[in-house]
Amino acid sequence: MYKHFILPILFRFDAETIHHTVTRLLQLALAIPGVSAICRKLYVVEDKRLARTVFGLTFPNPIGIAAGFDKNAELVSELSDLGFGFVEIGTVTPRPQPGNLRPRLFRLKADSGLLNRMGFNNRGVGPAAERLRQFAKNRGGRNVIVGGNIGKNKDTPNENALDDYLLSFRELFEAVDYFVVNVSSPNTPGLRDLQEREPLTRLLTALQQENRQKSAPKPILLKIAPDLTNGQLDDIITIISETGIAGIIATNTTISRDGLATNPTVVDQMGAGGVSGLPLRNRATEVIRYLHQQSGGAFPIIGVGGIASAQDAQEKLGAGASLVQIYTSFIYEGPGLAKRINQALLKAM
Repeated sequence: MYKHFILPILFRFDAETIHHTVTRLLQLALAIPGVSAICRKLYVVEDKRLARTVFGLTFPNPIGIAAGFDKNAELVSELSDLGFGFVEIGTVTPRPQPGNLRPRLFRLKADSGLLNRMGFNNRGVGPAAERLRQFAKNRGGRNVIVGGNIGKNKDTPNENALDDYLLSFRELFEAVDYFVVNVSSPNTPGLRDLQEREPLTRLLTALQQENRQKSAPKPILLKIAPDLTNGQLDDIITIISETGIAGIIATNTTISRDGLATNPTVVDQMGAGGVSGLPLRNRATEVIRYLHQQSGGAFPIIGVGGIASAQDAQEKLGAGASLVQIYTSFIYEGPGLAKRINQALLKAM
């Protein structure tokens, strides 16, 4: 029903506007007494066989929502009620920033994909941390892992980027279960330069030094771009070993336009940005498989990119991912996607 009746209506509106409208309606609906319990009964698959213990955390199921969907940590309860085992909020920056000019989110309907150049639009790390602290006090029995995806402000030069990451790390430390360092978004000028070996090693080393001073350190992961060469992926493997961070999220959006079914003229008119959804599926799986094989499975990988079905999720897990995340397919496939994938994983056991 969702794809045939609801989705065509949603697609009549601007992509970013309808995202905010639908999520606000979801919040209002689930705030009605009893509705959250009904939603959980409809969408949450509770089975101990789905649980995964990865980098010291026990996830109730391996299906998460990727960063970007809940930038300001406003939907953790609601996404948990829709069956997700973990929710990654952000990307958050130390100071609020509006992001790039609108329009900045476009549908690639023929490709079941999206193109975005959001630019880390968010209300800042402080408000997000406070909302997560409130969630922790009022979980309502929800079993969900929360990750914090952190980045730098657009006007912070790369030589000062560490200050931004440390500030967000400290602010979020007591509010999240794990961290993700985002240096791979294509929508903040110069950010991907931080993926190079020397600056990335310095950044992750400093964050790990801060982390190890805590009585109970948190897992730190690195989110990487799908556009890295094998040589750069080899460097990533070395950096993981040298810095001792917990793992990788593979992958972020791609700047490639190869193989798109959408008319090239239409894509050109959309302008710059990262592509997500099904166009990313094969490359994301390739990156996961390469990292897993070349490292000998030395670290966990969270797979993300083009997961629209249980088969897609199994493909990522089979390539070496320990967990998977969805975002674009949640829009195209509807609120029952996490449930369908979890049910299929149980049947395959």
